[in-house]
Amino acid sequence: MRIVEYIEHVDFAIGGPPRAVVDLVGVLHRRGHEVTLATTTTRDVPAAWMAGDGPEVLVLPKPSRPGGFFAQRQLGDLAEALEAADVLQLHGVWERTNVGVSNLARRLGVPWVVTLRGMLDDWNMTQRGFKKRMYLAAGGRRVLEDAAFVQCTAEGEREQSHKWFPRGTPRVIPNLMDLDDFTSLRGPALAHARWPMLAEEGPHLLFLSRLHVKKGIEHLLDAMPRLVEVYPNLQVFIVGPGEPGYVESLKQRSRDTGVEARTHFTGQVGGEEKWSLFESCDLFVLPSSQENFGFVQFEALACATPVMTTVLVDTWKEVVASGGGIAVEQSADAIVEALTPLLADREALAAMGAAGRAWMFEHMSVDHIAGQLEAMYHDAAGT
Repeated sequence: MRIVEYIEHVDFAIGGPPRAVVDLVGVLHRRGHEVTLATTTTRDVPAAWMAGDGPEVLVLPKPSRPGGFFAQRQLGDLAEALEAADVLQLHGVWERTNVGVSNLARRLGVPWVVTLRGMLDDWNMTQRGFKKRMYLAAGGRRVLEDAAFVQCTAEGEREQSHKWFPRGTPRVIPNLMDLDDFTSLRGPALAHARWPMLAEEGPHLLFLSRLHVKKGIEHLLDAMPRLVEVYPNLQVFIVGPGEPGYVESLKQRSRDTGVEARTHFTGQVGGEEKWSLFESCDLFVLPSSQENFGFVQFEALACATPVMTTVLVDTWKEVVASGGGIAVEQSADAIVEALTPLLADREALAAMGAAGRAWMFEHMSVDHIAGQLEAMYHDAAGT
């Protein structure tokens, strides 16, 4: 098929969606589709693609109209790409450029699908909710309801979001993950070389994501004093970028609760060190208030690292169903109650890790998810 994928910014610092789109475009290209990635920001577009080796990359100008909208004259190259396309996929809800792109597709008679990326989840709709409802009323809802399909990446997302586009057609398909990085395990040596304390007794807990108030890190820090009473060698690694002021508030919280010596703020970690760090820790902890898909949970499972998440995450049922994770209420008490017995049973943790990794390669394989996406594209295009 001829597919145009539009996301306003390909910048991994924004979070998971740009990375998901890069994975998606790469897989569709390898499966023989004529796919064009259209974007205004190419920071994390693979260099080979930019050089012409891979999917076509269409670099659009920054929107020139007030409020972040495209002027029609800026979309000439995109119009040419859409005229040759079978289907368009838009990523996100609040990107105002999606209005202009969908209007262009409508004029050209090109069907589109929209991937929500968690933007209509209950927690997100409490953040600046009035402005979001106004935006939906002013045209954002039409983008969703005129779409052939609205992709939700989990049943939990569909349940929360459909009320905001009641005349639209949701379709549940998980995010596509390229599992090539996980076909073999790296082992802990690389992480141990950088953080020697990982070779100590432990247990070792890992949080890895953006450091943001949404992620609920405070609940983990508040749980630590009681966990340390039971596990005096407990160490927690908090990995990821964040606003300096917020990161300092987390460090101060660790000092206030007396766990500073057991809490390691590493900043961002990537590449082989990241995978080795997953494998070096006994449990991955994501105490988040909201996650649409939560790539890091599934990366942990693919690394055979058990996962603890919250029931506020869209994919918590999938994590639990994998056999490699548990889900709890978002509170320090719930974390303590769940982890106190679990961390004592290393055999159970190892079995969870193995089960989660096996589930990933059965249920989240590229072929399995890509087949569902291709069926959605064909249905949208009527082919």
